[in-house]
Amino acid sequence: MRSQTVSSSFILAVMAAEKVDSQEIWQRLNRGRKAKAEQGGYAGYGSPAFGCRSLNGELVEDPDEQQVVDLIRRHHKSGKSLQQVADWLNQRGYRTKRGQQWKRISVKRVLDRLYGKTPRISGIGQTNTAASHRKNRR
Repeated sequence: MRSQTVSSSFILAVMAAEKVDSQEIWQRLNRGRKAKAEQGGYAGYGSPAFGCRSLNGELVEDPDEQQVVDLIRRHHKSGKSLQQVADWLNQRGYRTKRGQQWKRISVKRVLDRLYGKTPRISGIGQTNTAASHRKNRR
């Protein structure tokens, strides 16, 4: 019975240490990403948004994708619904960054980023050239 208590205590101690280690790693990564973003670099939170790409650690506009972003903006401003815009893009062979067909939520995310409703990183101002260019386009 005593050996079972010692084993359980040991296992709990190891699990607690692993939890602390993973929290510390997450915190260090998060601080590094924020520091990179504050300096204007791409912080690496997954794939860059549609219309941008990472080049030498910096987030830059992708000219081909920017043309699609402009098509999305124009068609939505003309009164088309998100689904109608997605259907229009799919009918003409346009694909998302991952090569998938467009869905209305994908179109919505592009528009939200375009109009500043969804910042790439919460709490950090976008100072890179891609964000500045999008603001000037409106």
